[in-house]
Amino acid sequence: MKMKTFSFKFCSIFLRLVVLGALVTLHASEAATTPTYISDDCKNSTTITPNSTYASNRNALLSKLSSNPSGDNDFYYATAGRELTNLVFGLFLCRGDVTSPICQDCVVNASKEIQRRCPDGKEAVIWYEECLLRYSSQPIFAILDTTEGKYLPGLRNDSNSTVTDNDQFELLLGSMVNTLAIDAANAHMQSKKFAASKQNFTGSETVYGLAQCTPDLSVADCSKCFRSAIAAISTCCNGQRSARLLLRSCYIMYDSELFFNESAFQSPPPPPPPPPGKTKKLLIVIVATGVPVVVTALLVVMGCLFIRRRARKKYNALITQESAANDLTRMESLQFDFKSIENATDKFADYNMLGKGGFGEVYKGTLPNGREIAVKRLSKSSGQGSLEFKNEVVLVAKLQHRNLVRLLGFCLDGDERILVYEYVPNKSLDYFLFDPEKQGQLNWPIRCNIIEGIARGVIYLHEDSRLKIIHRDLKASNILLDKKMNPKVSDFGMAKMFGVDQTQGNTRRIVGTYGYMAPEYAMGGLYSIKSDVFSFGVLLLEILSGRRNTSFHITDCALSLVAYAWQLWNEGKALDLVDSCLKDSCHDPNKFLRYIQIGLLCVQEDAILRPTMSSVVLMLKSEALSLSQPERPAFIANRHTSHQEIIALSSSSVNGMTVSDFLPR
Repeated sequence: MKMKTFSFKFCSIFLRLVVLGALVTLHASEAATTPTYISDDCKNSTTITPNSTYASNRNALLSKLSSNPSGDNDFYYATAGRELTNLVFGLFLCRGDVTSPICQDCVVNASKEIQRRCPDGKEAVIWYEECLLRYSSQPIFAILDTTEGKYLPGLRNDSNSTVTDNDQFELLLGSMVNTLAIDAANAHMQSKKFAASKQNFTGSETVYGLAQCTPDLSVADCSKCFRSAIAAISTCCNGQRSARLLLRSCYIMYDSELFFNESAFQSPPPPPPPPPGKTKKLLIVIVATGVPVVVTALLVVMGCLFIRRRARKKYNALITQESAANDLTRMESLQFDFKSIENATDKFADYNMLGKGGFGEVYKGTLPNGREIAVKRLSKSSGQGSLEFKNEVVLVAKLQHRNLVRLLGFCLDGDERILVYEYVPNKSLDYFLFDPEKQGQLNWPIRCNIIEGIARGVIYLHEDSRLKIIHRDLKASNILLDKKMNPKVSDFGMAKMFGVDQTQGNTRRIVGTYGYMAPEYAMGGLYSIKSDVFSFGVLLLEILSGRRNTSFHITDCALSLVAYAWQLWNEGKALDLVDSCLKDSCHDPNKFLRYIQIGLLCVQEDAILRPTMSSVVLMLKSEALSLSQPERPAFIANRHTSHQEIIALSSSSVNGMTVSDFLPR
């Protein structure tokens, strides 16, 4: 143990020494500078009380923002809070040319200053020369905001700073800012929608300019923001040599003095060639002295990494085993004996069977106290083994939400593995939704309640539970309905737990139901909260249409419901998607169109473009929120399988199971 401790200390010390020189050089060359404040907007029409939940969430959000500028992370978006009425949304954007330390200093200062200047503001934004920071009670990610901009003469203007040849200057300036806007909006580096340039005005005078918008915006929205800023030049800054055109989603700055890091946009000049005759000798010296040092350093670093990786794997394996064992020990009070389960179900009588699938059967049972239960008896031939069974027990027992099915207990008896759930009388959503005789019972208010309830349950899994959980098999048959037709998300055997800072995972075992899988998961095994968002989008379109995503045949106009919905959307016939039995319970076609648009936003091919579930709920609840235009969805089926294979595969879940990741918290 002492030897292992010593090896870790040695590796740590050596790695620090390897990078110490570079770090010292970097920080020595970047003296700490105070960020330059420009302006702020507190929107004082809406205020908050100092000790309110919203105020606490606002402060927590600002703390989160100020701790995240690092490396290339010059744009960051975050939320704080659990209750929808008190959620706070925020972001920061550092200027595209500033270095990481300057970005860090600016965001930290902005987080403190915005609280001082806007102590009661429910929405606020603050601009510095080096960064902007904002927060709001409404979603702001990927949403264009050009309201109430600040159009200010620059810091270096004075009474003598106007240009003599104003017309000529306006022509040059107009050309420059329009070019900057185009270059920034169409920047190849999506992480930085940023451009800078300089233009010679006279022999002794140069104009420097830059444009930047938040990288979450589309090219169209970014361009629109820049046009709003450019339009203000003639009214705010006519003839001025320096100006700052500040909006919440973008800004344009120009000045007669260099105010940005020009070297960031210029390739460094090539080094001068060595003196004639000395090239060979110089090369020999470099190789003789440099190669051994580099090789030695690489070997030591690789050895350290290998040791750390092995230790980490052993630690994670130990933590996983201990966590599962401890959880099961604590849940001994939830364990049923097999005999009591037999009695409750009348020895698993056929008339008590509620459903049957690849995992086994589900029976209705009644406990001696009269309480009705649902008993999930796993088949011995199912893909769910003991570890998967423990996964579902440990996972579901910790979840408490009205839109998640509640686990009452479990039974382990030899080969018998049984889960005992609360009894939900109205079976599953697919029982009503896809039956022509029963789907009429699901009117528009009921379907809205089901949609919102599913979304709230998934938000709890993603954001509000103690563990971050990816369900991985959201579909109509896994949505149970209680006696009031309230939805409850069920079946967590395929769920994955995430660590505190983990955002995505990868697996070689693709589990779930074809037709509901996100493309990055179906094709590469990559899963995240956006995988569940995709599945929710498919489910939303099914609820609106009353049709299965996989019910389309080769004679239909599309291979799937998602493809059909996208086709109708582009043809301006989206209302043709809506279940005909809904038209009597909702006479506002705009509500249908909004829900269809939200569904299409959820199934976009690029996971980054899909909204989070918290954003989805806000879109569903607030019609005042504008929605972006959806991009083309993923048509996984017609890329990778024949139509006949799709119909066969999509009729049931894949029964392969995976073990949840128990990570130290």
